Amino acid sequence: MSKLVTWRHLSTKWNSNVLRRTTSRCLSVEAPNILTRTTVSPFKSSLFRNKDLLGNDVIQCRYYADYPDHSRVALPALSPTMELGTIISWAKKEGDKLNEGDLLAEIETDKATMGFETPEEGYLAKILVPAGSKDVPIGKLVCIIVENESDVAAFKDFKDDAPVGAPASAPPPPPPKAAAAPPPAPPKPASTPAPGPTVSQKSAGGARVYASPLAKRLAAEKGLDLASIGAGSGLFGSITSADLSKASKAGAAAPSISAKPSADGAYADLPVSAVRGVIAKRLLQSKQTIPHYYLNVDVRLNKVIKLREQMNKALEKRGAKLSINDFVIKATALASRRVPEANSSWQDTFIREYHTVDVSVAVNTDKGLFTPIVFDADKKGLVDINNDVKTLAAKAKEGKLQPHEFQGGTVSISNLGMFGIKNFSAIINPPQACILAVGSLSQRLVREGNENVPADFLSVTLSCDHRVIDGAVGAQWLQAFKELLETPENMLL
Repeated sequence: MSKLVTWRHLSTKWNSNVLRRTTSRCLSVEAPNILTRTTVSPFKSSLFRNKDLLGNDVIQCRYYADYPDHSRVALPALSPTMELGTIISWAKKEGDKLNEGDLLAEIETDKATMGFETPEEGYLAKILVPAGSKDVPIGKLVCIIVENESDVAAFKDFKDDAPVGAPASAPPPPPPKAAAAPPPAPPKPASTPAPGPTVSQKSAGGARVYASPLAKRLAAEKGLDLASIGAGSGLFGSITSADLSKASKAGAAAPSISAKPSADGAYADLPVSAVRGVIAKRLLQSKQTIPHYYLNVDVRLNKVIKLREQMNKALEKRGAKLSINDFVIKATALASRRVPEANSSWQDTFIREYHTVDVSVAVNTDKGLFTPIVFDADKKGLVDINNDVKTLAAKAKEGKLQPHEFQGGTVSISNLGMFGIKNFSAIINPPQACILAVGSLSQRLVREGNENVPADFLSVTLSCDHRVIDGAVGAQWLQAFKELLETPENMLL
């Protein structure tokens, strides 16, 4: 028997984090299940491909013909490194009227807390992932929106049994042939299919244990034995991330060995946060794959200090106050423009030379290290650079940076001078080719004519990627940087 069903497709916009939909109707008896390449009844569900915020195809919409016309809103990828998210809060309640662009929820990614806007006008019929939910995978259905207020009640008891979306642009490898051997026991009606081909392991008894790639990774991170969980709720009994979450809660009363303090209380094992995990992964990647070398120079700052005092007096009425770091950022940007070979990145088969200079400035926060970007720093004045840094640093510490404000950049600066560190070597922020480590100011006597006069010096160290920047090029960059700071009037031309 055929039935007229509505297929809804949700698409996304990167800058405003908004989901949009298009609707088409078709007469259908069976619809293709894209995930399993089989067919399912349209009276149950249909799967759609979608684009996440990074442009990847994602299976994230499932239509139920038994329910009124509705839109299904899934958790999108809000950053290139995001795999899981946390629903911090919902700004709307079930039954509330929604206007396009209204704040719907706050979502914490691996880098920041971001506002998630209402995709369209309508009514919030059902919230499927409550506030406070952690480790929500990309593609997970989070809420239902309907056009008519009268349809809200129909979703009172709605439960999500759709599979979590997975990027189609990077499909997981096909399951091994042995994975097809288990008898196809009929899954339970309320079961949740695994998000992609299952990955099998062997238990201590030799029997295979089936788990999704996400479940396998989470189990490794949490130190859980997949074999101890038993049959999962996924396809053919495969273990899903939801099964792991239940197992973690069940074992919360009995802390794992790694969570136990030592017998004499000499130490305690702390969990690794999402941000710390990303930092560790990227820095390890940098040190293991980028051939670092380091160049150091001392820069005399007497003229910068004098010019800064003069400019700050002139800026008193505007409420602005320049810092030494503002001059360092400006000099870094201009040196990168003078030596464009350093304003580049390694791309495996070619070197990309950037035509803009976007300076990433390291900011330490309670959640970890962030590198917000001062865009077009070579074209901006010192006051604009100062304003940008203050605004970005405040947003970083509040966890409100947007992805485009910290992802990218062509060169980085890390400043530990305020802690009294004279010099240090920073780790390159991939895919950039260099990072400048800025130490503290120090005074020493220098010979001028027949006299010894006090002078202020700043010690800086440039870390370079030798695949992109040869030693002579790195030296030219430092020479340009030193010249700009020792004759700061040239930066104002």
